[in-house]
Amino acid sequence: MENIERAAGVIDPVFLNSPQFRAEPLEPQLDCRLVVKVETLNPIRSFKGRGAEYLMATLSGRPRLVCATAGNFGQGMAFAARKRGLPLTIFASVTANPLKVERMRALGAEVRLVGDNFKAAHSAAMAYAAESGALLIEDGRIPAISEGAGTIGLELLRWPEPFDAILVPLGDGALLGGVARWVKAHRPATQMIGICPSGAPAMERSWRARQAQDHERTDTIADGIAVQNPYPEAVADLVGLADDILLVDDQALVSAMQQAHRELGIVLEPSGAAGLAALNIYRERFKGQLLATILTGGNVTPEQMRQWLSL
Repeated sequence: MENIERAAGVIDPVFLNSPQFRAEPLEPQLDCRLVVKVETLNPIRSFKGRGAEYLMATLSGRPRLVCATAGNFGQGMAFAARKRGLPLTIFASVTANPLKVERMRALGAEVRLVGDNFKAAHSAAMAYAAESGALLIEDGRIPAISEGAGTIGLELLRWPEPFDAILVPLGDGALLGGVARWVKAHRPATQMIGICPSGAPAMERSWRARQAQDHERTDTIADGIAVQNPYPEAVADLVGLADDILLVDDQALVSAMQQAHRELGIVLEPSGAAGLAALNIYRERFKGQLLATILTGGNVTPEQMRQWLSL
C-alpha cells in the first residue's frame, strides 16, 4: 500500500491522473451507470507506463535491461529507460503489432523479433539475460510494476460514490493485482472483476484452480492480454484479491471497440475494450449498478482501424 502511494509521487506525470468520467452515452445501452478511466492519452497510448516508470525508479545502479512484450509494456519500458539513459533490449514475436514495434524502436530500445508468440519471445529474453548478464524484467512477476499500475486504483477511488464493481482487462495480472490491492483496502465491498479473452483463458482457469495452469495456445485478437503461461506469483495475488474473472469473445471485443469509438470518440485496441465487452455480454448481471472500467490501451494500426472501426 505504501509503495502504491509512493509510486503516485514518482511516476512521470504524463501517465498520472488520466481522465475518468461518466460515459453517459453508453449507459442506456448497458443499463447501468458507468465511469470510464481513459489510459490511452499519453505518449505510449496505454497504462503500461505507470508500472515501467515505478519499476525504473526502484532500480539501483545502471543495469542493462531486457524484457519480452506483446508491445505496450515494451513501450513503457522504452520510455522509462530512455528517460534515465539505460540500455534496453526488447524481445517480441514476429507477429507483434507493427505499430508497437515501431514505437519501441523510436523510443530508443533495441527490438528483436523472435518466434511466432509471446512464449518464444520470453524464452529468448531469458536466454539473452543469462548470456549477457542483463537484468530480466518480467511484467506480472515484479511487485513494483503492479504497484505502479495500482495508482489507477488510487485515482479511481477519488470518485465521490463507491463503485459496486470495477472491471479490469486481465493479462499477466499486474494491473488487476495492483488496482485490487488498493481498492480492497479502502472499499472492500467493491467487486474486483478481471476480464480475459475466451481465446486466452489461462488466467481465468488458473484463478479458478487456485494455481497457475498453462494453456496450450491462444487464439484471440487481444494480443495485450493473450496470456499462455501465467506466473504463479500473479495467480497467487489474484486468488486473494479478485472476486470473479469473466470471459469475452473476439466479436464482443470488436463491438465494444466500435461502441467506444462511436459513442465516446475513443480509439481502443481489443485489450483496451475488454471491460466494455463484458458489460455488454453480462448486462443483466450488472443492471442498475455504478461501475467503472479501465480503457487500457489504444495502439491500433491503420489497417486494424479500417478492419475493426469502419462502421
